[in-house]
Amino acid sequence: MKIYLSLLDYFLSGWKRRSLLLAFLFVVSFPVSGQIAPGQDWEVPRLANGRPDMQGIWTNKSITPFERPEALGDKAFFTPEEAAAYTDTTNERSNRDVRTDDVLDVLNAYNDFWWDSGERVLPNLRTSIITEPANGRIPPLTAERQAEVDARQAAIDERCQQQGSGCAIANNGTLAPADEPWNMDLMSRCISFGTVVPMLSTAYNNNYQIVQSDGWMAVNTEMVHQVRRIPTDDREHLPGNVRQWYGDPVGHWEGDTLVVESTNFRGDFFGRMSSADENLRVVERFTRVAPDILLYQFTVDDPSAWTAPWSGEIPLTRSDGLLYEYACHEGNRGMRNILRAARLEMQSTDTE
Repeated sequence: MKIYLSLLDYFLSGWKRRSLLLAFLFVVSFPVSGQIAPGQDWEVPRLANGRPDMQGIWTNKSITPFERPEALGDKAFFTPEEAAAYTDTTNERSNRDVRTDDVLDVLNAYNDFWWDSGERVLPNLRTSIITEPANGRIPPLTAERQAEVDARQAAIDERCQQQGSGCAIANNGTLAPADEPWNMDLMSRCISFGTVVPMLSTAYNNNYQIVQSDGWMAVNTEMVHQVRRIPTDDREHLPGNVRQWYGDPVGHWEGDTLVVESTNFRGDFFGRMSSADENLRVVERFTRVAPDILLYQFTVDDPSAWTAPWSGEIPLTRSDGLLYEYACHEGNRGMRNILRAARLEMQSTDTE
């Protein structure tokens, strides 16, 4: 138990200690199966109704890559030495205080102080958050979906190459129409940063607050302040014609694991989920496995988008901090200025 607590202190602290001895002890306390083993004297805390207590603020920030680097093939776990080397290299490469002389230096906007994407790999030493397929990478798109994505991008490229197109640099770094709100990406509109379903990390604000009651669990996402209200009584999903930005989540208990199935998505996504469509189905599993660890597992299945389902795993760690408001909303000042600039550009071209 003393070893376990000392490792937990190491993982959660802000110190940058990377000794191989502690890395070795990580492997001992966090078996490669991903099922984190607490000390024998620890028991799952429970609510008055007997269900596991998962309440609190949890974070998923980590430098573990979302997809496994191709060079690693089917290697699912780092050795302690490899984890230490990857940590040093990644933190050095991602230091945003290193300035450049080109336009990207301006586009990056913030120095390193403002970012909070993590400094360590996940405690289970996985080489990627993606666990299935075996190569740790998202499967290819279906031929039909790839054709749709390519056609959409080709149409955008053709328009934005024209003078007075009303295009601007979107949050994915490419030119996109910016003259109407519905033409802009969900991140620019402050609707979604792609961190809600599934719960994926981003550059900062990687915190989630969980609150439970009889028959319900709510998850407040710090990034863009989205709150998911999840019934845990295994009720029926909403009718198929009712579509929501983050789907219709329905939960049920399998022992001490809460299983949440989300369907009925609108079909509009951002970030790593941008290729999904209205047929998306996400299954999430929440399991309290240690005093300060909530194991989060997910499977993404969209047969009209990807050629196979894919799954991932993130040990969420408890945070002692607070969850702060992220005051980004669809009618924000930046959005109005982007629209105004794009429309003025189009008008000035029309009058020439």
